[in-house]
Amino acid sequence: MSTLAAAESSGVVPAAEEGALPVARARHPWRWLVGAAALVVVAQFVHGLVTNPGWDWPTFTRYFTARSILAAVRVTVELTFWGTLFGFLLGIWLAVARLSKIPVLQVIAWVYVWAFRSIPLIVQLLFWFNIAYLYKRMSIGIPFGPAFLTFDVNGVLSGFTAAVIGLALHQAAYSAEIIRAGIISVDPGQLEAAKSLGLPWRRQFFTIVAPQAMRGILPNAANEVISLFKGTSIVSVMAIAELFYQVQVIFGRTGRVVPLLMVATVWYIVLTTVLTVAQYYIERHFAKGSQRALPPTPWQRVRGKLAEITAERR
Repeated sequence: MSTLAAAESSGVVPAAEEGALPVARARHPWRWLVGAAALVVVAQFVHGLVTNPGWDWPTFTRYFTARSILAAVRVTVELTFWGTLFGFLLGIWLAVARLSKIPVLQVIAWVYVWAFRSIPLIVQLLFWFNIAYLYKRMSIGIPFGPAFLTFDVNGVLSGFTAAVIGLALHQAAYSAEIIRAGIISVDPGQLEAAKSLGLPWRRQFFTIVAPQAMRGILPNAANEVISLFKGTSIVSVMAIAELFYQVQVIFGRTGRVVPLLMVATVWYIVLTTVLTVAQYYIERHFAKGSQRALPPTPWQRVRGKLAEITAERR
């Protein structure tokens, strides 16, 4: 018996003989068929977008960068920014209250989260839009005592302000649970080790707990921001000139429903893509402590591939 046959019979093949062994290529015809079918469906969809006159791309092009549409996009971004800022600021305090050892704060925070997650967003927005029906004048001063400042609600609370309040209070209920989940996901041993080193509470939280919690908070928080961004279309019931409301006004006047809806759709896609890219780089920043070497970014991969092609041509 030859050496190769003896090695094969024992289940061990010398490294020098591995290259001489025949390699059978695995064939997957169904994968090719499924891939080809998917490409055909995509090609049909693209062909319909290009050739179907119902999409009315000239009207889309005319209104996509119209001044009224750009102003509406700005309002949508402002609503998202202020709703996210105030929502997460309040959500942080709600999460801290739920994690505190004070029963009163725990109950108040739990009731807030329960109530604002139970009421639909559109109901909350309409309530704040009509708050002057309940409180025509409001005052600031000592509780149950004299007032230092009194003001007319209608003169202070505009439609935009009411929308920001409604979006922020709604967002706070969800962001509080996201932040609380991120904090409790950190191993308690990390905090115990920090305490054993004698670090002050503030340094324990901001240098040990918060960076680790952010890795669990960021994906869900980014989803909430994107949902809030798309949810700003609900404020159209308050006659605020955000993107969807402005699109409705234009197609109500021109009758061009489909191309104007595509204008809103593409703007939502563009801005969501910007938020997604920002989420990627923020998550990459907070992943530095959990990985020895970060994977290259898509742009770094493209640059590396171009460098390889250039080197091969030389």
